[in-house]
Amino acid sequence: MLNVVFPALCESLSPAFYLAAEEYLARNSGEDFFMLWRVGPSVIFGRNQDMEAEVNLPFCRREGIGVFRRKSGGGCVYADKGNLMISSVTSGNDKPFLFSRFISALALFLRSRGYDAWPSGRNDILVSGRKVSGSAFYSTGDRNIMHATLLCDTDIGIMVRAITPPAEKLRTKGIASVRQRVANLSGFPGSGTGGMEQALTDFFCDGMKILTEADMARIEALEQEYMDEKFIAGRRRARMEDKILHDGTGNGNIEENMSV
Repeated sequence: MLNVVFPALCESLSPAFYLAAEEYLARNSGEDFFMLWRVGPSVIFGRNQDMEAEVNLPFCRREGIGVFRRKSGGGCVYADKGNLMISSVTSGNDKPFLFSRFISALALFLRSRGYDAWPSGRNDILVSGRKVSGSAFYSTGDRNIMHATLLCDTDIGIMVRAITPPAEKLRTKGIASVRQRVANLSGFPGSGTGGMEQALTDFFCDGMKILTEADMARIEALEQEYMDEKFIAGRRRARMEDKILHDGTGNGNIEENMSV
């Protein structure tokens, strides 16, 4: 697996850029890739999620927290510099096997660093019963994109105010709150989070892929899809905005236009 190296990585790159980078690599090469990234305070939610139900939009706007939609499924996550984002791009048609292998490998890596880490359910990794990682998956034909969070030293207080999962979702997991469910690796016995990126790269990779300026330009072009307000808002908001009630003739007629 090749470690993706950016030619001029800067602090201002957003989740939209890295999500576009994953997709670009999947669509334009047949090799296996591994990518690590960190971003400023951001909320990233799944393809089919209702933004307004999952995200505390007033709080995020007030605090300058970016809000982004990804093309994979799964739940809503909060990311900041303390949440290490992990991406894997690979080929294959056995999607469940590939996803399970990715999560199991990440749990194995954490155990190698002294954490009592095990996969849980379809896409989580728990340490001592607390969630430290969640994953999501999507395909572009026979190419597959898998990505995971890894809570190293994230601001949990901000997280629980920025994301608002439905109460029923929490009840099905037998917990009362996000704060009760998640935890940082820094709070558990282990080898610590220092040097985590290099350790992960050494564990997963056997080479590197240095992106060119041409690659960066094409990623930045694809990034615009992820920045589009209609894409971020999703189908429900689009339907609401397209429902236009107005006096179409000046004679009191009402016209309704709803996209489906």
